[in-house]
Amino acid sequence: MTAQIIDGKLLSEQLRKEVATRAAALKTKGITPGLAVVLVGDNQASQVYVRNKVKACEDVGFHSVLEKYDASMTEAELLARV
Repeated sequence: MTAQIIDGKLLSEQLRKEVATRAAALKTKGITPGLAVVLVGDNQASQVYVRNKVKACEDVGFHSVLEKYDASMTEAELLARV
């Protein structure tokens, strides 16, 4: 078997278009897909990751909710929120 070069950027664009089409079809049925994220603390890498997920949701027509909390939040407080 020979190696096959995969164009990741092109594949990503195709997948995002498909997801956007499917999200639009769901919306016509009164269903809005979405993503909820709870971010605790101020880890920069996590903030970048979450920001990119929120942007991706907007790009494909998903509803997104982002809740940020201080690192001082206790586990009990977090579980009560979730």
